[in-house]
Order: sequence, then C-alpha cells, then structure tokens
Amino acid sequence: MIDPDGFRPNVGIVLMHEDGRLFWARRVHRDGWQFPQGGMNTDETPLEAMYRELREETGLLPEHVDVLGVTPGWLRYRLPARAVRRQDRLVCIGQKQVWFLLRFRGGDGDLRLDLTDKPEFDSWRWVDFWYPMAHVVTFKRSVYARALSHLAPFARAVAGLDAVPHPAADLAPTTMPGRPVLLGNRRGSTG
Repeated sequence: MIDPDGFRPNVGIVLMHEDGRLFWARRVHRDGWQFPQGGMNTDETPLEAMYRELREETGLLPEHVDVLGVTPGWLRYRLPARAVRRQDRLVCIGQKQVWFLLRFRGGDGDLRLDLTDKPEFDSWRWVDFWYPMAHVVTFKRSVYARALSHLAPFARAVAGLDAVPHPAADLAPTTMPGRPVLLGNRRGSTG
C-alpha cells in the first residue's frame, strides 16, 4: 500500500528496557542496524500493525510490552534515489511512520529473531537511548531524531533523567554521540 504522494504507511517500534536502554537490531545480510519497523496492511490500524511487526521481528507478544507513548501523526523520510524502484507500478519514494515506545516486560530469552521464514534481523543488542540517532543509516536519521525526541519524555518517566538525559542543545541530532553499548551476548551480540 502506497499513498498518493508515494509514501508507504509504516510503523516503527522503540522497545525500551526498564533501565532506558533500547533494542537495536542488525539487518540480515547487511551491516545496518535499526529499530524494528514494517509496513501496514490496508485493514490494520497502526496499533494492530505494531503488534504484528513486534511478533514477526522480535518474537514478542503483547504481554511482553506496555505501550508508553506514540508519535502524533505521520513522520516521513525519503528513500535515497538508488533505492527507489521506478519500474514498479506504484513508485514508493519513502515511508510515513507512526512510532511506538514500548516498555519491555519480558526477559532477553523472550526475544526471538527467527520466528518467520525470512527474518528481518540476525543480531541485536541494548544501547543507550540517544545512540541510534548517530548510528542509523543517514537517510533515516531525521525521522529517528524526531521520534526519539517526541518519545523521550515517556521514556524518562519510566527510566529517569540519568538514563534518558536531555540532548545537548548545541549538538545536531545527526552528530549526537551515543554512550557505549552496554550489553551483548549471542542473541544480543555486539555485532
């Protein structure tokens, strides 16, 4: 499904550990890391699509999470020209997304990347809250900055100001440094 402007409706998932760290996953057969995200079916609400994508990409069920916040309206990003498939009947120039902040209520063993025939990710780790803004692929940085900035107060209410500090005003979101990655194991390798 692509809207008349060429944007595919999509949901993004920011899965947060109780201590403020975020689930960060590596794309299969690629070197890129990102949050779980995926397209919406025509008969789905954003919330329904989020729970479906959560299950498909992380193995988690609704009982493993609490919804803490959601971005208002659509956040858009454009694909780089090399990624736009002009030969398709409907040309998709980018994504329009609703982002959800979820508090993780399960254990690391509940995270399963291999529940579908074509897994999206092959590795994951927990990272500090602002880390993804400087480490996601360049064309998604602006949307990540807007989503995280909107969701930060909800995260701060759970994890506290030390875990989710206010970003430094003099740093642009695309150059904001993240603190080091904190946790890794085979399921959550440091990639």
